Amino acid sequence: MNTPNLTNPPNLTNPPNLTNPPNPTTLFVWGAVCLIWSTVWLFIKLGVTDVPPVGFAAVRLMIAFAVLGPVALLTGPRLPRRLREWVLIVSTGLLLLGANYALLYWGLQFVSSGLTAVLQATMPLFGLLFAHLLLPDERMTPLKLGAMLLGIGGVAIVWAHQIEFAGRAAFVGSVSVVGGAVCVALAYVVVKAYGNHLHPSVLTAGQMASALVPLTLFATLVEGSPFAVHWTRTALVSVFYLALAGSVSAAWLNYWLLKRMGATKVLLMGLVEPLIAVALGAAVLGETFTARTALGGVCILISVALGLDLIPMKKKERS
Repeated sequence: MNTPNLTNPPNLTNPPNLTNPPNPTTLFVWGAVCLIWSTVWLFIKLGVTDVPPVGFAAVRLMIAFAVLGPVALLTGPRLPRRLREWVLIVSTGLLLLGANYALLYWGLQFVSSGLTAVLQATMPLFGLLFAHLLLPDERMTPLKLGAMLLGIGGVAIVWAHQIEFAGRAAFVGSVSVVGGAVCVALAYVVVKAYGNHLHPSVLTAGQMASALVPLTLFATLVEGSPFAVHWTRTALVSVFYLALAGSVSAAWLNYWLLKRMGATKVLLMGLVEPLIAVALGAAVLGETFTARTALGGVCILISVALGLDLIPMKKKERS
């Protein structure tokens, strides 16, 4: 199996047909990124237990940029030359890594793990709506909409036992988490529509740099300096894992995938990640895998298979 070239991705002047199923290499990378993303919620929860949430997110970005920034400069991809390209990088960086991180990390303080999984599962649905408006090749259809709703329902079934909603704090936290999902969906669709020609290293590093300063300033003003608090061993392990595995590796590969798949197909990860998290819990921690979990998992897998065009659907012939 060929692996993606991390320094010089192939020229995609003739991109693949977005309505076709992904090839085996692309599907493998998609699954690998899903596996990485499915672990981040645990480490975020662990980290924000000991360190203020926005400051924790800011330090995660600092570490990730310290790694990826030099890579983007030294590997030789062409830097953007047009103002609109820099505007795209900065605006999507503020959405994806600034507003999203602040909203998500803050909301996680008041929302249960189960409810967080369901709320984050709305990300592909928002992506479908934005793609319908901005991407001619990714128009919404009744089948796509039904598949998305089936997947969200499956996530709700899997996590039903951990869905807790009580009080104003939970409501505000839920709105915050959904707001983060909207930011991610919009950022990916905008990049697919207007920045798909940009190198993943430049795009990812540029977005990190764009969000790093405002996020750090916001954290310092609201929570105090993130370096003034006591960082426990758990918080340090969590922030380094999130920076290296999530913000560097998985984020880079997300843009590698976005050159080869539709934005809605990339965002489908938001449906399968909660299922992988439950499966890992059962395999590694000995947690119970119930019939309800299996039912929800079937709904999610059918939804994702339909969304990735892995299930062939007969098209009506035109008369």
